[in-house]
Amino acid sequence: MSSRDWLVDVLVALAALLFAYVQLYLATSPIVFHDDTFRDMVGILTRAPDPSAYVLLAFTALPLVFRRMFPWPVYVFVIVLYSFAQDSAPGYAFSIIGPVIALFTLANERPRVEVIVAAALAAFLLCVATIPSDNDSVALVVRVQNLSYMALAVAAGVAWRAYRHSVRETEQRALEAERTRETEAARRVEEERVRIAREIHDITAHSLSAVGIQAAAAEKLIDRNPEAAREAIVQVRMTSKSALEEIRSMIGVLRNEGAEAEMRPTNGTDRMPDLCEYARKAGLEVHYETGSYQRQNAPAFVDVALFGIAREAVTNTVRHAQAKNLWVRLAMSDGFAMLTVEDDGIGLSSKVATEHSPLSGHGVQGMEERVRVLHGTFQAGDRAAGGYRVQVGLPLGERE
Repeated sequence: MSSRDWLVDVLVALAALLFAYVQLYLATSPIVFHDDTFRDMVGILTRAPDPSAYVLLAFTALPLVFRRMFPWPVYVFVIVLYSFAQDSAPGYAFSIIGPVIALFTLANERPRVEVIVAAALAAFLLCVATIPSDNDSVALVVRVQNLSYMALAVAAGVAWRAYRHSVRETEQRALEAERTRETEAARRVEEERVRIAREIHDITAHSLSAVGIQAAAAEKLIDRNPEAAREAIVQVRMTSKSALEEIRSMIGVLRNEGAEAEMRPTNGTDRMPDLCEYARKAGLEVHYETGSYQRQNAPAFVDVALFGIAREAVTNTVRHAQAKNLWVRLAMSDGFAMLTVEDDGIGLSSKVATEHSPLSGHGVQGMEERVRVLHGTFQAGDRAAGGYRVQVGLPLGERE
């Protein structure tokens, strides 16, 4: 118990003692009962209480200081003392405030079985206790009154215990909800971190591959065909500038929380011809088929995801596959948007595949993460005819 708890219990004991003293004094003085005949009939003394009566009352109230530390000993002591104190001070009606508070505390602190035992003990002792009145009717009224007070003490203690339990459960649920919110926030931050890393990877991998290809072409053509080399260098400059702008835009949004985010539409499948042109400039024969795919019928997030996956797959082919042909197909079927990217390069099972294969980096992992977020299907592996294939199916329904 804290110092505050002890202070509260001391004040409760003193308040109970004061109440008991005031009641005893008023009951034995003519202030409350003016009619001497009535007082004689019910057996109320007209003289001031003896000091022994005040001492007995003190022993039924002062032990309440320890009521929460020792609920059972305090309760038994005050209820037994109260029940038999009347024999030592006949004619004085003692207040039952001490036993009532002790029983309330026990009902509030102890299990239900112990509360039932305590209530039964109170009922028994109050039924056999002496009532300071020769009038049977008055004695019956006092006895019923005391039993009613003890019953109310039990009910109040049990109700207060249930209330405290409810408050404690509410606080625990609030803390658990707070922990859940923190966990959910951390999970969302982690997902956003992965998404940003994936976007930066896609931008840099695609753009740097294009820069490398154009730079190699410029190096070979600079002596034989300066004009073609100059065109390749222009493409290097434009590609690097575009990549820098995309990265700068992304980082700018991250660093400036108060700034208005750029609302320019994200690249979708409408940029597929540019992607195919990039592969053609890398020396690949590109076969692009849109089939039954209709961009206007696909949700924006599906269309953007398809382009991001296609960009990563095409970049992997350009960088690692050593292929001559590239097939890119878009289609719609049974509520799914389908994307297939395949080449006739070395494939993963080839002996010449090295640590620079598509699966050695984060490209395939990034594609698979995009598909998993959208609850789609993903397959990647060697073709039977040689080369490598990526197949993706994304549902056209609403994202969860």
